[in-house]
Amino acid sequence: MSVLVYTESENGKFKKTALEVASYAKAVASKLGTTVTAVTINAEDTSALATYGVDKVLNIFNTELDVFNAKSYASAIAQAAKQEDAKVVVVSQTADSKYLAPILAINLEAGYVSNVVETPSNTTPFTVKRTAFTNKAFNNTSINTDVKIIGLSNNAYGLVENTASATKEDFAPSLPTNGVKVESVDKASNKVSIADAEVVVSAGRGLKGPENWGMIEELADVLGAATACSKPVSDLGWRPHGEHVGQTGKPVASNLYIAIGISGAIQHLAGISASKVKVVVNTDPEAPFFKAADYGVVGDAFNVVPQLIEKLKAFKAANA
Repeated sequence: MSVLVYTESENGKFKKTALEVASYAKAVASKLGTTVTAVTINAEDTSALATYGVDKVLNIFNTELDVFNAKSYASAIAQAAKQEDAKVVVVSQTADSKYLAPILAINLEAGYVSNVVETPSNTTPFTVKRTAFTNKAFNNTSINTDVKIIGLSNNAYGLVENTASATKEDFAPSLPTNGVKVESVDKASNKVSIADAEVVVSAGRGLKGPENWGMIEELADVLGAATACSKPVSDLGWRPHGEHVGQTGKPVASNLYIAIGISGAIQHLAGISASKVKVVVNTDPEAPFFKAADYGVVGDAFNVVPQLIEKLKAFKAANA
C-alpha cells in the first residue's frame, strides 16, 4: 500500500504543482507509515520527483495521452492506484485535475475532497482542512471511504525537499474509447501561466486602454510573474479572456497578487482571496479592494508602476 500522487507535466516537463503535490504526498505517507508512488504521463525526465520524497515512479508513455482527456487520464490513474493498492490519491487543483478528479473518484469508488490546504489532522477518521464558500471560510472534512482522493490547493503546501531513492517502472494502462477528437490546441508561449505563478500582476480599467499594458508586462517580467486582468478588461477586448481572473474567470492562489487599477468587485475578490499577500494600487482611497488588501498604495498607476519597476530593477542588480 502506498500514497499515489498524479504529477502533471506539460511538453514533457513537470509543472510546479507536480512537485508540490509530491511534497504533500510525502508528508501524508509519513503520517500513514507508508511510501509514495507517483504516476507520470509522457514526462521526459522524472528524476526531480525523488528530491521531493517519491519512492517509486510509474511512467506512462502513450501518444494517445499527448492531449489531455479527463476520461482517459482518470482511467490510467485509477489503474495505477489499483495496482499499487493505494488508499490515498493526491492530485493538484489545476484545471485538468479538477476535471479528472471526480471521474477518478467514480472509478475508484472514492471520497474526493477539493481545495485542501493542510496535511490530515487525523487519520482515523481521515480528516483534512479545506477552504469553503469561495475561500471565505475553512471546514474540516472527514473521508469515510476506503480510498480517499485529496485535491491540494495550489501554493497551499509549497515545495519541501525530502530526498528519496526512487525506483522507476514503465506502466501501460488500457485506455477507454472516448470518442473525442482534438483538432488543435492553442496555448500562450514564453509566459508564466496564472495557474502555476507564485506572483501575479493584474490590472483593470484604471489602465485606460490596451496601449498602456506595456508597463504591466514589464513589471511582470521583472518579478517573473504572470499577467492577469479584471473581467471588464477582457470583455472590452483589451486583454485575452484567458487572463481574466475572478469568480467567473480563473481562480488565483498565488503567494503575491498585485492589483493595479482594479476597484475590487466582489466577484474579483472571491476569485483571488486564496492568494497569500495582496497589494493594490488605486487612485480611489475608497475602492473596495483596499479592505481586502494586505498593502495598499493610493496613487496613479502611471506614476507608481514605473517607479516600482525602477526600484525592483535596481534591487535585482544590486543583489545579482
